[in-house]
Amino acid sequence: MKISVVTVCCNSARTIGHTVESFLAQSHPYKELIIVDGASRDGTLDIVRSFASDDMKIISEPDKGIYDAMNKGLAAFTGDAIGFLNSDDRFKDESALAHIAAGLNDADVVFGDLDFVTDHNSRKVVRRWRGTPYRPRAFATGWMPPHPTFYVRRAVVDAVGRFDMTYRIAADYDFMLRAMELHDFRAAMIDQVLIDMMQGGDSTSGLKAYVKSNFEALRSRQKWLDAGAFDRALVAKPLRKISQFLVR
Repeated sequence: MKISVVTVCCNSARTIGHTVESFLAQSHPYKELIIVDGASRDGTLDIVRSFASDDMKIISEPDKGIYDAMNKGLAAFTGDAIGFLNSDDRFKDESALAHIAAGLNDADVVFGDLDFVTDHNSRKVVRRWRGTPYRPRAFATGWMPPHPTFYVRRAVVDAVGRFDMTYRIAADYDFMLRAMELHDFRAAMIDQVLIDMMQGGDSTSGLKAYVKSNFEALRSRQKWLDAGAFDRALVAKPLRKISQFLVR
């Protein structure tokens, strides 16, 4: 199974090296990395090109934001399955894609666990996102998988379509909801930490971002799950995150 990994970046010179390095270290041999760069000016592309590999493809041009760039990745991938690795994140270890490929042998959608880290040198963990298996209508109860661990077969992309660019922060949530709640795809949880995620991205950069993301997610549920003006998940979704901060 060939797995495509899409990394969207713009002026990511500080972290992109860790991201690419962690992809190239993967033991799973059938893979591709698609770098979708928003015309960076800080040396990001020089760093990416320094890793010259037949497993990498680079697209560099202006875009209309992160979800426009992610849609370009969906249009360009050639693998049997696809997922997204943020330009300031990295795979936990060299076996991550192998675990994902194994999961996809018997499922259409897989997801796993994730650690939030302060940086990729110390790799100090400040939050741990540990998943639970998916159940139908789980999104209505506040459940969601961590998007950086979310990989789907090509048939899922064909059925679900592209990221909805009317969302500023929660288009990934909306995509996952549509994939899992609106279709009869087989979903499986991988009981492994797959990703080290840098704390401080668009959806984790502070209270304002949390609130905006939560209400955008509500809009998705209103559209697809017939949620009301307020629903259970509006409160349950942020409450589920509290346990992530109990780092052990």
